[in-house]
Amino acid sequence: MKFIPQSVLAVAALACAAMPTFAQTKPTSKSDFHQWAATPPMGWNSWDCYGPTVTEAEVKANADYMAKNLKSSGWNYVVVDIRWYVGNDTAHGYNEKNPDWNIDQYGRFVPAPNRFPSAAGGKGFKPLGDYLHAKGLKFGIHIMRGVPVIAVNRKLPILGTKLTAADIYSKEGQARWLHDMYTVKEGPGAQEYYDSLFKLYASWGLDFVKVDDLSEPYHKAEVEMIRKAIDRSGRKIVFSTSPGETPISEAKHVQAHANMWRTVGDFWDSWEQLEEHFEVCNRWAPYVMTGAWPDADMLPMGRLGIRAERGDDRMTRFTHDEQYTLMTLWSIFRSPLMFGGDLPSNDAFTLAMLTNKDVLAMHSNSRNNRQLFRRDNLVAWTADDPKTGDKFLAVFNAQDQELAEEKTAVWNSGVITRSTPGQSKTAEIDITGATKLYLNVRNGGDDTGWDHADWLTPTLSNGSKSVALTSIPWKTASAGWGKTTVNKSVSGGPLVVDGKTYADGIGTHSNSIIEYDLPAGYTKLTATVGLDKAAAGQNTGGTVQFLVFTKSPYQAAPLDSVAVKVNLAEVGLTGPCTVRDLWAGKTVGTVTDEFAPYVRRHGAHLYRISKRGTATSK
Repeated sequence: MKFIPQSVLAVAALACAAMPTFAQTKPTSKSDFHQWAATPPMGWNSWDCYGPTVTEAEVKANADYMAKNLKSSGWNYVVVDIRWYVGNDTAHGYNEKNPDWNIDQYGRFVPAPNRFPSAAGGKGFKPLGDYLHAKGLKFGIHIMRGVPVIAVNRKLPILGTKLTAADIYSKEGQARWLHDMYTVKEGPGAQEYYDSLFKLYASWGLDFVKVDDLSEPYHKAEVEMIRKAIDRSGRKIVFSTSPGETPISEAKHVQAHANMWRTVGDFWDSWEQLEEHFEVCNRWAPYVMTGAWPDADMLPMGRLGIRAERGDDRMTRFTHDEQYTLMTLWSIFRSPLMFGGDLPSNDAFTLAMLTNKDVLAMHSNSRNNRQLFRRDNLVAWTADDPKTGDKFLAVFNAQDQELAEEKTAVWNSGVITRSTPGQSKTAEIDITGATKLYLNVRNGGDDTGWDHADWLTPTLSNGSKSVALTSIPWKTASAGWGKTTVNKSVSGGPLVVDGKTYADGIGTHSNSIIEYDLPAGYTKLTATVGLDKAAAGQNTGGTVQFLVFTKSPYQAAPLDSVAVKVNLAEVGLTGPCTVRDLWAGKTVGTVTDEFAPYVRRHGAHLYRISKRGTATSK
């Protein structure tokens, strides 16, 4: 553990809603903090590409790119994500064995100087904040809710009190997936601890804080302490809660205390997760309010996974069509936009999406944003331009090739959760005469983003001989997150189920299908299937279902492109109207009564519709 010298600390110390409505509502809080984020925040966050390992040089490189290429389009936040206080953290997981902590004598984590050299000598993040501010950008950090376990164990004092960290903690509610912190319990010293924390952050010039392990489950008392501490800090610090879906029953409370709150768990470049956002955004649209934004999570676009907590170095797995869907839905929903990829690695397509002035203007200024309809998986959203009376229209084709019914599988594990005995099931399946084999993992029904699933010791046999399925190349393999991997979990670690490590197996993530051409002569498949440690260890745990098919696990595919029909009266317009394609930047033409653009599967279009004769229609 590293301590900041007493003399340096002394100098630093001296330096230091209403019922839901689709219309934009006025803040109900007595504080004016909502005005600190009067439009949805836009920026970059280090998580998707660097996990807990980002360095100062990498932060500056992304900031330099933003200042040069994105700032003029409204992008201005640069956020250093998790565990900037650990000097020896690693990709593909957190180092909880021998973390090199950096903490001051008042129990407050400070930046690791080997990763952030300008923080040496007790300077903290102030030099980095100054660097960003000099470029016209804003500085943000990620923190974990609570008080550091190591501060509790060492009984470090709370600044300005006679109490120590050991007087304010509770083990109740500690995060299951990272054990750096204990809960701050209400009582003497609790508010003072959070006050000391944000006084320190204010002295660094902080503009944004993302507080983790706060939304699900929702820690109301600590939300209120953090709100109060920010207001007392003397600095306008935008407050974001994370992760998981904030309970919608707490919408009014979170509106009155935070600028942003998460509506989902961690979102990655997975179509399955993106498709789920249609319902999530529809559910949260009534609670959009100036300065208080439901957060659909980051934009996993561009280059990801350079040294991420999970996943490998790659360009986003989203197709161009899917990226249009992502950016269109986030923009018309008015989610905060936090880009997750490495900005200097951007290609021209990505940069063009991030700088489309018409789309970003809609994102900043539209009102009455709502889902217009969902007809099966054809979806339309609309919003108003309050200055012109024009309407915005987003149309989506979220159709998929649907999976076959479970009853057609030759084996079905049923739902497996961390409460399932052994967190696993064993299969012995007759495959006599089969020429194809499909290993299918499906979401168990809770929509969690942590469905890491393992096929363990899968073996083909015929009574006289056997062969490991892992020795046979698959024809195709998909995973809802990450990459299907032999003899490793999908997150890159060992295959571990219920505390037992397996040398032979396949790691994947729902929804997943692995297809094999079977060698001749085998009549039986045996395997153990289970919930990987990476899923079982999360707050809610994963919920998965394993199925085996010997015929295609898909139903017939839908058409590649279909018309999404919208009656103009549905959006509040009559008579001839001019339609402008915002992504293409060109006028489509004039329509009356009905507009029915063709949309590719997984794709989207975004339009401005104006009454003929108005200024915007010419």
